[in-house]
Amino acid sequence: MTLSSQNSISMQSGSFYIAVWGCQMNVYDTSRIRGLLLSRGYTEVSSPLGASVVVLVTCAVRAKAENKVFNQIASWRHDGLVNQSTVIALGGCVGTELGHKIIEAGQGVSVVFSPMTIHRLPDLIETYQKTGQPVCDVDAGSMEKFDSLPDSGLRGVSAFVTIMEGCSNKCTYCIVPYTRGEEESRRVSDVLDECRRHLDNGALELHLLGQNVNSYRGLNDDGSECSFAELLYQVASLDGAKRVRFTTSNPMDFSQELVGAIGELPNVAQSVHIPVQSGSDEILRRMHRRYTHDSYLELIASLRAVRPDIRVSSDFIVGFPGETGADFEETMRLVREVRFDQSFSFIYSKRPGTPAADYPDETSAHEKKQRIYALQELLESYAREYSKSDLGTVQEVLVEGLSSRDSGELKGRTSANRIAVFKGDPSLIGKAATIKITDVLAHTLRGELI
Repeated sequence: MTLSSQNSISMQSGSFYIAVWGCQMNVYDTSRIRGLLLSRGYTEVSSPLGASVVVLVTCAVRAKAENKVFNQIASWRHDGLVNQSTVIALGGCVGTELGHKIIEAGQGVSVVFSPMTIHRLPDLIETYQKTGQPVCDVDAGSMEKFDSLPDSGLRGVSAFVTIMEGCSNKCTYCIVPYTRGEEESRRVSDVLDECRRHLDNGALELHLLGQNVNSYRGLNDDGSECSFAELLYQVASLDGAKRVRFTTSNPMDFSQELVGAIGELPNVAQSVHIPVQSGSDEILRRMHRRYTHDSYLELIASLRAVRPDIRVSSDFIVGFPGETGADFEETMRLVREVRFDQSFSFIYSKRPGTPAADYPDETSAHEKKQRIYALQELLESYAREYSKSDLGTVQEVLVEGLSSRDSGELKGRTSANRIAVFKGDPSLIGKAATIKITDVLAHTLRGELI
């Protein structure tokens, strides 16, 4: 596209509102969409009311997120926040999963895009505006968008960096391999260049993203292959990288080389997220998760051997087809053995097109709810214990902004991934600060500036 045609689009662009549901990779894609639309002359607004374009990015891993976005559109339409002239663009993994079905469903969606086609969004919007016909474009190479998106500039004290797209594990419950495609890693130089741009723009924390980051196999400039552990060493050594995180990890690909890197690199965050999904070997086998209850425990033990203060969070699926009471008790036993911090748990959600969607499921909804309540109560008890252990400690936080509950307070994030609120001058936003923890809740800390 020529510069003159870009300027022509910019003159016609108008305003946009953007909302996101789902994983951190959707958050990353949303930030890139925001930068793209701003570079094309759009102005971002804080409400769908009056926006000429409303962009919605949602996942397809669970039906809840998919249903929520359609309910949100209907609610906005009912309340008059969007109307017939509003361009509604719907993307994320749900775009890949449903494609033209979204338009055919008559939900008033104007443009459907996918994680692979976010770089085409302004042109798709223009096509709809010119023709009045809904547009669906969900197919592209997974790396194409990285070469086509502009630098989005300053994003805050923490910056997401996607290092790979897709997943090749084919867990039987998961739609992601079908919506984001097979694993493909970005070149090492591309990842490091993006990291440096974020650090130059003021970021202090780099958060590396992938559906399974520890299966990263990017190419070095000499054509050799780089493991995730090797990449982590390089990212952690960048000037200005005060803290490095990564999400998400599959236990079966969590190498001892990576364990060693976490032990040796002091700026790797104190918290690590390693989804286990279930503590039952039989359920793990049915999920196609290629590890066992005991091998997961061995991984956690090896991490705590090199980093005694490490905190482990996880994901759990309750009520997977065929899960018995004994299987669920194995999950509860695993939680007691590991003592997870700040984990996420969900009742199994059937996704059409996945192998598990055809598995017989005889467990009642009532029983599944009883199990999820018991699991969440146990997980919450450990989260409270970890918070209590922070009382009286001195913590370094990266200051993200004003507290959402009290504009007179700041909020920052600890290395252990806890939000801490404290009194402080707004000039600290975007910087590191040292606070003493004076009060604790299950997931939030309160402190005073030192």
